[in-house]
Amino acid sequence: MTTPVCTSASHGMTRPSAYPSFSSYVRARQPVLLRTARSLTANPSDAEDLLQTALAKTYVAWERIEDHRALDGYVRRALLNTRTSQWRKRKVDEFAVDELPEPEPVPGDDDPAERQALHDAMWRAILKLPARQRAMVVLRYYEDLSEAQTAEVLGVSVGTVKSAVSRALGKLREDPELSLAHA
Repeated sequence: MTTPVCTSASHGMTRPSAYPSFSSYVRARQPVLLRTARSLTANPSDAEDLLQTALAKTYVAWERIEDHRALDGYVRRALLNTRTSQWRKRKVDEFAVDELPEPEPVPGDDDPAERQALHDAMWRAILKLPARQRAMVVLRYYEDLSEAQTAEVLGVSVGTVKSAVSRALGKLREDPELSLAHA
């Protein structure tokens, strides 16, 4: 993955024109970028807000981005940075309860409703992960980035990605709702 380069002047260089305008880029890539934003938040409305904020940051930097072929990486980085800022600023609105809700019914073979229940259980389990682990799992397995690409997007080492993803997968394997769904 190529990291987009921002400069204050283009120095007479011609920029690759993968997308002739910001609006053409947004029209072409919005569904994929929205899917990424949704995987970083628990609420679809928050995902749309997150994407809008990241796109606003991209719009401001549009003329300084030399390699428009690397825009997805730039926007993903903006999504993650914005989401990280939100995590740091957020107030805690979770609270402990004495009783846990009843688990979802155990999924069967090819029933679409049961497949959806398993999908929902997986997302609930992913949302229980710490924010950093969740971001790494999403980038590795939902965005299908390599360990090196994930490390680059998050600004961490490949070893950090490997160990954090390993711990996250261990937590997912131990999630009682998923173990019931897999039985």
